[in-house]
Amino acid sequence: MASAHSYSLDDELQYVKGVGPSFAQTLAKMGLHTVGDVLRRAPRRYEDRSRFRKIIELVPGDTATIQGRVVAAEYVPTSRKNFNVTRVLVDDGTAVAQITFFQQPYLLKMFSEMARTSRWVVIYGQAKRSGFGPIEMERVEWEELSEESDGLSTNRIVPIYPATEGVGQRRLRKIVDSILAVYLDAVEEPLPEDIVRRHRLMEPKAALRNVHFPGTMELLREARRRLVFEEFFLLQVGLARRRLAVSRDSKGYRFSIDRERLHSDLRQIVPFELTGAQTRAVEDIAGDLSSGHLMNRLVQGDVGSGKTMVAIAALFMAVENGYQAALMAPTEILAQQHAIVLRRLLEPAGITVDLASGSQGVKEKRAVRERLMGGQSRIAVGTHALIQEGIEFAKLGLVIIDEQHRFGVLQRQALHLKGENPHVLVMTATPIPRTLTLTIYGDLDTSIIDELPPGRKPIRTHWKRHNEAGGVYSAARKLLEQGRQVYVVCPLVEESDKLQARAATKLAEQMREEIFPEYRVGLLHGQLKSDEKDEVMRQFKAHDLDILVATTVIEVGIDVPNASAIVIEDADRFGLAQLHQLRGRVGRGEHASYCVLVADPKTDDGRARMQVMVETQDGFRIAEEDLKLRGPGEFFGTRQSGLPEFIFGDLIADLPLMDEARRSAFDLVAADPNLQSSGHVRLKAAVERSKLGFELIQVS
Repeated sequence: MASAHSYSLDDELQYVKGVGPSFAQTLAKMGLHTVGDVLRRAPRRYEDRSRFRKIIELVPGDTATIQGRVVAAEYVPTSRKNFNVTRVLVDDGTAVAQITFFQQPYLLKMFSEMARTSRWVVIYGQAKRSGFGPIEMERVEWEELSEESDGLSTNRIVPIYPATEGVGQRRLRKIVDSILAVYLDAVEEPLPEDIVRRHRLMEPKAALRNVHFPGTMELLREARRRLVFEEFFLLQVGLARRRLAVSRDSKGYRFSIDRERLHSDLRQIVPFELTGAQTRAVEDIAGDLSSGHLMNRLVQGDVGSGKTMVAIAALFMAVENGYQAALMAPTEILAQQHAIVLRRLLEPAGITVDLASGSQGVKEKRAVRERLMGGQSRIAVGTHALIQEGIEFAKLGLVIIDEQHRFGVLQRQALHLKGENPHVLVMTATPIPRTLTLTIYGDLDTSIIDELPPGRKPIRTHWKRHNEAGGVYSAARKLLEQGRQVYVVCPLVEESDKLQARAATKLAEQMREEIFPEYRVGLLHGQLKSDEKDEVMRQFKAHDLDILVATTVIEVGIDVPNASAIVIEDADRFGLAQLHQLRGRVGRGEHASYCVLVADPKTDDGRARMQVMVETQDGFRIAEEDLKLRGPGEFFGTRQSGLPEFIFGDLIADLPLMDEARRSAFDLVAADPNLQSSGHVRLKAAVERSKLGFELIQVS
């Protein structure tokens, strides 16, 4: 046999004992191509087969692993056409369990033969009981136990791997065991000695051995902790290096800011006292702008927390220092709203604000371009029209991007390139859990506005079943009689925007003809042209419409202070973050406001979402709950390509470890930015080949 150092974790699986070219193709369908891929494929769960549960001990609700002899297998006739049920009886000497398999007719022959030859199986699943019958288990995982047991599947803690058709657990275990025996010496330690020692980490060879075949549950916990820390640490070293490169290499305009004068001027401009959270965000921005380095800051604010006032402070700082500033919004109606607010507050202070939008006439567009190019106009507000050819700035010093996740990277970069490295401020009203902030926005500085301005009335949220919808609309009628306005949100239809538009149209017709025939009903959905959407929102804001039936296009909308109720049909189809954004459309005026969720959720998760919405209006708590319920990949509604996929780590359960890894990673990079020290050679190589990637969401 060749010496251990001639083996590489990049070796193809077809050359591993027990694999071969044909089975290697099957493994490739699971994303397993090399030896390293297999070692880094974490088991999905573990069964402690050193202590099987006795069938006689099981009570309904227990999730357990049992072993026993197959004593019978039969086909169970049902009244449903083409619906197959196979029932298997397993005896462990203390009692008999009834195992039910649905829609797997091929198992009947297999289990009948096992019963004839008295073979043994391992069963994992949840116990239940119907009446006085035997313990039952259905939708189980199972595996045959043979006389010639390999020692990997019995009398120990056994790994259960994510599998695919044609790949049995026993064979997978044998392959992993074979790889560990031959290739473990090829595993190197990528982490510096002092990091391993300070965090009391298991060495990598032992960690990989114990994460696949743990000697004890304690060893498994230590092995997993080591591998999770390594994953997180490599990610955070990459983020720390990128952040350092931005701050070190990107010189920014140095603004001169007199803090006392700034706050005095803001008191003159803003008609109310800033909250503590707003003041902290303004201080963060002032620190960035006066540092001489390029600002790359994310401001997160809950719905209604007053991000616009923070943006005004940043715009004011830029203008006071002789620079122009640009504010880009995702929709024309939102850009118009920003322009109205900015003009009202800033023009009395002698600061001109221009709106650049696609709907402007040729003459008006030309006039805006000339004022921006000549420097007469200090602030430009607009949509993507701001980045179109023809718009140039005399001296652009600050770019503010509202609702950044609605803009592509290239759009943001195009606006950034309108000046010579202007400062960048990104704003979002989607509260992002701290867990994701550390990963997705790990290279940005972050400010959080987590207080509502005084006087902002809480929105009363109710959850009603569909059979109570009549009462919901009766209550809405009372508000309409008082002169208020109401949103009605159409159920979410996943298949297509066209189906969504059709559903909204049908709901609007029902509102007009059956429920509110005496009121003016508008319709807003994604299939309308941009100018049509803007016109509908203008009519609603002007109170030319009483009720607006809409899809989620109103999620990021405009202020309609007179709208005091929102009814969300089939609310259980929406994610929590989306429900919170929709709820934020009301409660923007002086009137008491209401959000009614109409839903009959069929799942525990659906019921949990409704309950969270009723219990809290804290967007950050809602975001954390949403993350727990839906998982990181689905948090933004669609899977973000920039979200790292961890092999061993769990962004929710392992947050303390992420914090620990982040602090150490940033300290290490601050001391050795290019990882040039002799103790960091392997670390640098590991970061560069890390499969986590660093195509993370970024401003520029």
